[in-house]
Amino acid sequence: MAGLIRREDVDLVRERARIDEIVSAHVTLKPAGVGALVGLCPFHDERSPSFNVRPSVGRYHCFGCGEGGDVIEFVMKMDGLSFTEAIEYLAGKTGVQLRYEEGGSARPREEPGKRQRLLEAHRVAAEFYAEQLMGPDAAAARAFLAERSFDRSDAERFGVGFAPKGWDALQRHLQGRGFTQAELVASGLMSQGQRGIYDRFRGRVMWPIRDVTGAVIGFGARRLFEDDQGPKYLNTPETSLYKKSHVLYGIDLAKREIARGKRVVVVEGYTDVMAAHLSGVTTAVATCGTAFGADHAKVVRRLLGDTTAGGGLQLKSGASLGGEIIFTFDGDAAGQKAAVRAFGEDQRFFAQTFVAVEPSGMDPCDLRMANGPEAVRALVDGRVPLFQFVVRSKLDEFDLDTAEGRVGALRAAAPIIAGIRDTALRPEYARLLAGWIGTDERAVVREIQRAASTPSLRDAPATAASSGGPAGPGADGDRRPASGGVPQVPAPDPRDPVARDERLALVAVLQYPQHVPPSFDDLGEDAFAVPAWRAVHTAIRAAGGVAAGRDTSAAQWVAAVLDQASETVAGLVTQLSVASLPEDRETAIAAFVEGVVRRVVDMGLMRRVADARSRLQRLDPSDTEAYQAAFAELLAIEAERRTLRESA
Repeated sequence: MAGLIRREDVDLVRERARIDEIVSAHVTLKPAGVGALVGLCPFHDERSPSFNVRPSVGRYHCFGCGEGGDVIEFVMKMDGLSFTEAIEYLAGKTGVQLRYEEGGSARPREEPGKRQRLLEAHRVAAEFYAEQLMGPDAAAARAFLAERSFDRSDAERFGVGFAPKGWDALQRHLQGRGFTQAELVASGLMSQGQRGIYDRFRGRVMWPIRDVTGAVIGFGARRLFEDDQGPKYLNTPETSLYKKSHVLYGIDLAKREIARGKRVVVVEGYTDVMAAHLSGVTTAVATCGTAFGADHAKVVRRLLGDTTAGGGLQLKSGASLGGEIIFTFDGDAAGQKAAVRAFGEDQRFFAQTFVAVEPSGMDPCDLRMANGPEAVRALVDGRVPLFQFVVRSKLDEFDLDTAEGRVGALRAAAPIIAGIRDTALRPEYARLLAGWIGTDERAVVREIQRAASTPSLRDAPATAASSGGPAGPGADGDRRPASGGVPQVPAPDPRDPVARDERLALVAVLQYPQHVPPSFDDLGEDAFAVPAWRAVHTAIRAAGGVAAGRDTSAAQWVAAVLDQASETVAGLVTQLSVASLPEDRETAIAAFVEGVVRRVVDMGLMRRVADARSRLQRLDPSDTEAYQAAFAELLAIEAERRTLRESA
C-alpha cells in the first residue's frame, strides 16, 4: 500500500494545475460567456457541445452525461489513473514536489527530478530510434514492416524505430545530450558489462511503450538478424518507470475509445495492436512480455469504469451492459492455455468477457495482410463468451463418442461452470453443456452442484488465478474522491420559475461571492423552496456563507462548499459552479449577480410575510400579548423587505 500524499500537497497540485490547459489536451474548448469554456464531451458522443469548464473555480461539468469534477478527477477518468497516479502526474507537470505521510508502507521515492530525467531519456531515445529507421542501416527493419503491410506513415503513427547494430550508438547520443551513465543504467536503456555499459537494444525493430499519459517508459524490440543470439523479443527490464505487470502496449492510443465505447480488445503482440488500430479496432492493447494478469485488469477496469454490479449482461442487440473485454488468442494449444488464464482474471471484472479466435489460427496482423481490415473487424465482432470458449476447449480434450470420454468431459467442465461469477448464468451453461456432451441435463446439474460445494473442484486450474470478486474502489490505499457511483439528488425542472430563479442565485453565489449582497447570509435554512437547492444552500451556509467566499479564491470557495456538501449533493454543486449565467458582459456581471440574489432574498421574505400573516389570522385577538408579538414580527419582516427593495 502506498503512503498517502499529504493533503496540503494535493491542494497545491489542484491549485497549480490549470484545468483549461489539462482539458484542452483532449477537448477543443471555446469561450461561452463570461469566464466559461465549452466543448464536446470526451466521455460520451454528442454533436452539440455540453461540456462546460470554468477555470476560475477549477471545475468541469457535462450537462449531457452528468460527468463532473475538478482537474484531478478529470485526469483520473480521462487517463484511467488512480487518485495517487493522477496527483503524481499533475505534480510532474506543475513542478510540485510531493511528500508522503509517515507510517505504513510508503511508496519508494527517487531523489527530486530523477523520474523526469528518466522520462526525458526515454523520449530522446524514442526520437533517436525513429530517426534511425529511415537510415541506410535499417533496410531490414523497413522490410520487416513492409512484409506486414505497414508503411512509413504507420511506423510514424506508432513511433516504430530501429536500434543500430553498434554497441554504443544510443549511449553516445544520450551522453551527448547530458545524461550520465548512472541515469542510462537506471533507465534500462543500457546494460552493465565488465568493460562498462553498452546499448541494451542492438539491430532490432523498436516499439516505444508508453504509459496511459503518453509518456515513453520502455521499449519492446524484435530480433532481425541471424547473428543476434538474443531472444526473439526483448523488452526493457524492470525499472522505476517500467513494470511489465502494469503495462499495456497501445493504452495511450486506445484509452479514449475504451472509455467512450466501454470495450477493450486484448491482442498478443505489437504488430497485432498496429494491425487492429489500422483496421478500425481502436481499442486494441497488448501485454508486454507477460500474460494478462491482475494488475492489467485494474488498468482496464479503471478505463472501462467497471464498477457496476449490474454489468456483464449481454443484451439482445449484441452489446453488453457494463462493457466488454475481448481477448484474441491463437487457435493452438498455447492460445487455449492463455484463454484459461484469462478466464481466471474474468472474476475481476463486472463487464462481460469474450474471446475471439480466428478458425485458421491467424493473428490480427496475419489476418489483415491476408484478408484486409474488414476481416480483423469481423474477428472481433464474432467474439464468443469466454466461458463458452473455455468449456468447449476443455471438451475437445475428450472423445465424446465413448461413455468414458463423456464422463471425463463432464467432470472436467463442471468445475469451470461452477466457477462462473454470475450464478444466474450457471443453469444456462448446464443446459448447453448437456447438449455439447450429449448427456442428461439432470446429471450435468448434479455434477456442477457437486463441484460448487467442493472447494478442491471449484478452485480448479481454470479459475485458480482469481482472487475473488473484483477489487473495489480504494483497494490500492489511495486517498480518493467520493465514488462516482453515489446517487445524486436530481436537478429540479428548469421550467419551474421559482426553481430557475433559485438556481441562478446559487450559480451567482458560487461563482461571484464578491458581488453577492450581505443580506444573503441572513437567509434561514428554509429560504429556498426547492429541496435540491435548499440542500446546496445548506452546504453554502456550513462553509461560512458568502462572507467566507469573499475572502478566498473562487476555486477554494467552491472546494469549501463541496467539503460541506453530502455525497448526494456534490454533483449539483459542481454543476452550478460551472454553469453559465445569462449575462455575457463582464462589466454587467456585478449588477446581474446582485439582482438575481436580491430576487431570491425577496422571494424568501415574501414567504415569511405570508407565513406571519397566516399565524396572525389563526391567533385569537383576545390573546393580546401573542397577537401583538405576531403583528410586530409581520411588521419587521415587511420593513426588511421594503428596505431591500429601496436599496435595490
